Amino acid sequence: MKCVISVLGKDRTGIVAAVATVLTECQANIDDINQTILGQEELFSMTMLITLNADAVPFNEVQERLAKAGEELGCQVTIQREDVFRFMHEV
Repeated sequence: MKCVISVLGKDRTGIVAAVATVLTECQANIDDINQTILGQEELFSMTMLITLNADAVPFNEVQERLAKAGEELGCQVTIQREDVFRFMHEV
């Protein structure tokens, strides 16, 4: 299942590594990644497209693990199924 992950928070060392570690533990593959630092406030923004093996780890568990990693990092980390993401962002 394809999913979109969004990460937003103050830039700091280890954000990409922490999210990637959770995904590795959940047997997910990172298909595409885009990150940037926004403005003088050094706001970190990252979007990932991943393939999640739902047979390995259920979506809800991946969601919980990413949210926990986000809390530890002081970032907002969200995951959505790609079809839901696309539906929500259609004009």
